[in-house]
Amino acid sequence: MDNTQAFTSIKNHIAFHLNQIIEETETMRNSLDEKEYCLLCELAHIRDRFNEIQSSASFFYLKAYIEKFTNEYIELAKAIQHLSERRHGALIVVERQEPVDQHIQGGIPLNANISSRLIESIFYPGNPLHDGAVLVRGDYLISAANVLPLSKQDFGGEKVGTRHRAGIGLTEVTDALVLIISEETGKMSFALEGTLYPIISPESTLH
Repeated sequence: MDNTQAFTSIKNHIAFHLNQIIEETETMRNSLDEKEYCLLCELAHIRDRFNEIQSSASFFYLKAYIEKFTNEYIELAKAIQHLSERRHGALIVVERQEPVDQHIQGGIPLNANISSRLIESIFYPGNPLHDGAVLVRGDYLISAANVLPLSKQDFGGEKVGTRHRAGIGLTEVTDALVLIISEETGKMSFALEGTLYPIISPESTLH
């Protein structure tokens, strides 16, 4: 499946769930007077559908946010998918219009072409560079082991790890987009403008 087909598939996936929500809400409206009808159960089910739509849409719009700034989008997508499958924590900064240098503690220079294999090797557990963030500028991996500013947000008791706080923190002070892989769960997400978005992508879009 090529790139265009992949994103058409995601749009169709979103459209399917939206149609299901429309049908289910109509059923809910018509069933309100039935004593045995579990409105709370149906609302929970619809909430799950909205979460599914948000996750799928996040992957779709992720492309739109960074494709103007790097031609190696698919290599980044492959890398985060593979890291997620292996539960290897990762932090990848995609610089956009605003330079990020003044907001990060510079790491180890790389100046290498972007490749999923190189990114995966950097974040392999035990690699000396795996704890920091990789900086992507254009079609190059500029540096690794960069230290990002931590977010000062109050997450309301929600457990947010250092890696995620760092990713969110940089996006609070720049227009960068930061890809984040959780080491504990393998879940993919991206931070943009101080907000964290989950990513769920069909494997077929990345191979």
